[in-house]
Amino acid sequence: MAIFPANPKRLDPYKGFKFRLKWDGQYVAAISKVSSFKRTTEVVEHRSGGDPSTAHKSPGRNKYEAITMERGLTQDLAFHDWAGLVWNYGAALGSEVSLANFRKDIYLEFYNEAGQLVIAYKIYRCWVSEYQALPDLDANANAIAIEHIKLENEGWERDTGVTEPTEPTLSSVAT
Repeated sequence: MAIFPANPKRLDPYKGFKFRLKWDGQYVAAISKVSSFKRTTEVVEHRSGGDPSTAHKSPGRNKYEAITMERGLTQDLAFHDWAGLVWNYGAALGSEVSLANFRKDIYLEFYNEAGQLVIAYKIYRCWVSEYQALPDLDANANAIAIEHIKLENEGWERDTGVTEPTEPTLSSVAT
């Protein structure tokens, strides 16, 4: 099987630098880094008393690792507001957490070099377990100010409705 059925002349895997992230139906501004998606299945070992000394193995519970996101600091309050739904400092007793809406489903879109959507993932029941509002500040540094969030989640899946588009050739772009 060709690794790129719609583009059999393509040999290179996709690059990891073109992506967009969306929650609440809106793209989130200035996302520059998203950590990898990792799922681990626990191993359950079992054996009967009369079996040889080796154990049988079967799958157990699945665990989804937290996903971290970074972005350049802007006036957009998306990270700040979501983190505030999980814990709002100074809120009245009993209202520090917004139980009704602190979880969000998010959608990650991944693009090829030509800017065409090629892969997408749905990430379910996310909530902010860590929020870094400001980086270390250093008057001698030459760097962008970055904020980040760490999202706990209850699973993700590839959106199989997103399929490989035919990539434009130089001649089709010129016309």
